[in-house]
Amino acid sequence: MKQTLPPLAMVEFPATRRVPRVFLALALGMSLAVSQAIEARAFGAPESFAELADQISPSVVNITTSAVVSTGLEGAPQVPEGSPFQDFFDQFNQDGEGQPRRSEALGSGFVISEDGYIVTNNHVIEGADEIEIEFFTGERLEAKLVGTDPNTDIALLKVESETPLPFVSFGDSDLMRVGDWVVAMGNPLGQGFSVSAGIVSARNRALSGTYDDYLQTDAAINRGNSGGPLFNMDGQVVGVNTAILSPNGGSIGIGFSMASNVVSKTVDQLREFGETRRGWLGVRIQDVSPDVAEAMGLPEAAGALITDVPDGPAKDAGLLAGDVITQFDGKPVDDTRDLTRRVADAPIGAAVPVVILREGQTETLQVTLGRREEAETVPTPAGATPEEPAAAELLGLTLAPVTPDMVEKLGLEAGTQGLVVTAVDQTSEAATKGFAEGDVITEAGQQKVVSLKDLQDRVTEAQEAGRKSLLLLVRREGDPRFVALSVAQEQ
Repeated sequence: MKQTLPPLAMVEFPATRRVPRVFLALALGMSLAVSQAIEARAFGAPESFAELADQISPSVVNITTSAVVSTGLEGAPQVPEGSPFQDFFDQFNQDGEGQPRRSEALGSGFVISEDGYIVTNNHVIEGADEIEIEFFTGERLEAKLVGTDPNTDIALLKVESETPLPFVSFGDSDLMRVGDWVVAMGNPLGQGFSVSAGIVSARNRALSGTYDDYLQTDAAINRGNSGGPLFNMDGQVVGVNTAILSPNGGSIGIGFSMASNVVSKTVDQLREFGETRRGWLGVRIQDVSPDVAEAMGLPEAAGALITDVPDGPAKDAGLLAGDVITQFDGKPVDDTRDLTRRVADAPIGAAVPVVILREGQTETLQVTLGRREEAETVPTPAGATPEEPAAAELLGLTLAPVTPDMVEKLGLEAGTQGLVVTAVDQTSEAATKGFAEGDVITEAGQQKVVSLKDLQDRVTEAQEAGRKSLLLLVRREGDPRFVALSVAQEQ
């Protein structure tokens, strides 16, 4: 329904005074100007989405995939004994007789070029050996897979058409505001081309992926909408409908669309290389929490705290564990998600200025980025629970020095020294911060610790400096993280 503003209050002039016409004209002009200015700022619902639907429909497609799957007892659906569905599944298994069969699945997508490139979700086509595209006109074409990116759940397909195909362009998802109108289109529950409308409910949502940047919307999205486009009112794609939050599998008004600014970069790489090529800095990082910021004497809880620097670009450039990355390529770093996405978008082989905070001083280092996909193929060591040596208690932890024969079991680098946690007081702050047996403390107050005396000295120094907490570098199965523990109880 179109929203209208109430009329401006009428101004009554005293009957005993004559008002010059010029003043009346001026008052009327000002009233009209104010009315127009207020109305220009009113963003009501459009009277109809029909024109937009007509514009975008030809570029949206239904996707049918098929694959050979095995049936029979092995891998068949299982139900509890006595379930009312038991007879149905028993019959299903008998009918299958263990023979492979072809299974079909439905999804959505959209055309991004007249020569037949189509975007959809990776999970729509994953494992498929046949992909068929149905266009709004009813025409059907076989599609070939160009490339996929499971990290963003995006896939790029290609069809060969004798005529140019209608297509849509990506819009700037960063311009979308909470409350802006959006339209979703796709193939919900296999019902064919369907349009739903709603608003952007939230921005910058993260589900489980490293590069997540979802627009949340209340536009109805159901199974089969996966891979379909989310449009702004200009008919530009601002998101790819990917997931819903629902207790029953149907739309309850909480849907998630991967932001177009993430998708477009991924699609460009899939189109050019058939795979993604993301930048790689070569550090392990964590967010700077308020207690970590206080323990490090930082002015605010922002940036990305380096917990480890394995062999790679960052190590070659001189970055160290304990450094806080505050800027990357000339822009401030908000948190780890922000840094991860921006590093991924940066070109491989580019020398990028990285501003760090080290021991209270700001430094700028030039880092030549590597390729993330190549780095991820390097295996990481696995850890094991160490034997429990004789130990002493400190900060709610029972600790003992790491011995050489424990290094391999703990998944540490050769020559690593520190204090291993052999027990945790479950009533202590250390327990609430997630400490567990087998954790190894290698630094305290950004200084190495080898003995219990080293740790006690760091605690005393923090107390004398008036700090409320002490920053510890903790390794678990080779993976590091910083944790701040209160030292007030040690006074």
